[in-house]
Amino acid sequence: MTESNHYPLLEKIDSPHDLRQLPESALEQVAHELRAYLLDSVSRSGGHFAAGLGSVELTIALHYIYNTPDDRLVWDVGHQAYPHKILTGRRTQMPTVRRWHGVAPFPKREESPYDTFGVGHSSTSIGAALGMAIAAQHTGSRRRAVAVIGDGGLTAGMAFEALNHAGDIRANLLVVLNDNNMSISPNVGALSNRFAQILSGKLYTTVREGSKKVLSQMPSVWELARRAEEHVKGLVVPGTLFEEFGFNYIGPIDGHDLPTLLQTLRNLRSLEGPQFLHIITKKGKGYAPAEADPVKYHGVSPFDPKLGIAAGSKAGKPTYSDIFGDWACDMAALDRRMVTITPAMREGSGLVKYAREFPDQYLDVAIAEQHAVTVAAGMACDGLKPVVAIYSTFLQRAFDQVVHDVALQKLPVLFALDRAGLVGADGPTHAGSYDVTMLRCLPDMVLMAPSDENECRQMLYTGYCLDQPAAVRYPRGSGPGVPVQQEMVALPLGKAEIKRHGKAVALLAFGSLVPAAMEVGERLNATVVNMRFIKPLDDALVLELAGSHELLVTLDENALAGGAGGAVTELLSHHGLHPKVFHISLPDRAIQHGSREEMLEDAGLTAPQIEQIIRAQLPAAGTVASPV
Repeated sequence: MTESNHYPLLEKIDSPHDLRQLPESALEQVAHELRAYLLDSVSRSGGHFAAGLGSVELTIALHYIYNTPDDRLVWDVGHQAYPHKILTGRRTQMPTVRRWHGVAPFPKREESPYDTFGVGHSSTSIGAALGMAIAAQHTGSRRRAVAVIGDGGLTAGMAFEALNHAGDIRANLLVVLNDNNMSISPNVGALSNRFAQILSGKLYTTVREGSKKVLSQMPSVWELARRAEEHVKGLVVPGTLFEEFGFNYIGPIDGHDLPTLLQTLRNLRSLEGPQFLHIITKKGKGYAPAEADPVKYHGVSPFDPKLGIAAGSKAGKPTYSDIFGDWACDMAALDRRMVTITPAMREGSGLVKYAREFPDQYLDVAIAEQHAVTVAAGMACDGLKPVVAIYSTFLQRAFDQVVHDVALQKLPVLFALDRAGLVGADGPTHAGSYDVTMLRCLPDMVLMAPSDENECRQMLYTGYCLDQPAAVRYPRGSGPGVPVQQEMVALPLGKAEIKRHGKAVALLAFGSLVPAAMEVGERLNATVVNMRFIKPLDDALVLELAGSHELLVTLDENALAGGAGGAVTELLSHHGLHPKVFHISLPDRAIQHGSREEMLEDAGLTAPQIEQIIRAQLPAAGTVASPV
């Protein structure tokens, strides 16, 4: 991708220091080039797109006014951080974003000193930046801390917990709310921008603080003055909530108006105590198709910028998310008690059609995973049949609620765990590596892992029919392509399925690794079992295989500690049996981003690698039959 013909200023910026050497009058051109480069780069590589287009001016202004990386800049989630990566020395590497050994999809501390906090999950920025502000306070440093959070990120409780704490200790923290909700757009304009500059300026602040000292000695007058100030500010700004948290609220201002952004940030950097800047931006700014449909352009595969992303149905096999969405629609039509809950993952979880056809049986609770689980528990108490559709990685954020509110009360909540195992380009922050470990230890929890699309549908129905907690974990993307049986049949609880009879070696495969196990089983003439249930196990079958085979090998796409293999070992030990058992699962390290195939290979979970590992465990070369 050639640069010099199109990006004369941008190609000279290899760090924010270079940006700060430019005159302020040149920054509009930098913004124009940065937005064009983002379109050119992401349309070739794929990745997060619309959010970055909306944060171009904000990114430039923050790095221009603040002395990064000494001043700490924390991005929430990181969807909007591609312009930040481009301005912090990674411009020429952006074509590798989300690829194996390429630029990470989210800010990552190991990648750059400008990535001050590793992110990927929502609503952590305020707490992290507050921690940095406290550290500066503790060490006597004058450096500043800034958290940039989107309007969706503020729906999570931990964002408000951090706001409450920051206001209480009066830390030197700036929170920037990057708001692309159009419902408050009438507040944006010349009057609002000018008012923000006045409220953040030294004159207003000096008078305000001086008046506090004088009037605080006269309680009745002070209360009158305080109410008058709130009334005046309330005429033009919706900041009362943040003022109550102890923040000095400024805004809303136009987040694409660079001069206003620069002056306001310059003013705010000189102020002491917690500051809150509310900006309004347009997701997808500068690229008409993304402005018109920011959800569609949130995360993209490579596309032609002239044509945009083609409309129409998806080609190829249905994904597991599609299987879940179809099952949910069918189940909701049969049972009015069913309510499906998602923490802001309607599109990713395959619930677009469901939300349209069953609005009265659908709840999007926004980015609030803990609440999603507890509200489901409340529904289950009073006769509804809740289904929580959630990514495995996001269930981690609600583990206490799963334990305390669901499992300990033995409530019939069904968890549809999408993206279990390795997820590809989003990397370790989104990998579902720990759900088996989390859920297997819980009393009365039924945990299932389908080996194909049809089994996924039947397991969802099985879990729904139970009068106790249940979870179905399924991987990202498509399965092996097995036809889906529309009739729903509950599986026998805790019963596995022998897929192949062999000798010497028995492969006990869970979920996504069953196809690989079948391939290895053919080459080793091994018995292959689709275990189906992680909890409860098929105890009788495992004990029988332990007595008739020289080696048991478990395979699951979860962390080794507390995984499905551990369940097998615990069962055998409980019965006083000690056959040779070997566990193949995710290694005890984070698998970096890349394609799912590259991640599986790095984890040692491809069929050839599994075969090699098993052969190394066999006592004699003659034990295994020759490959077919």
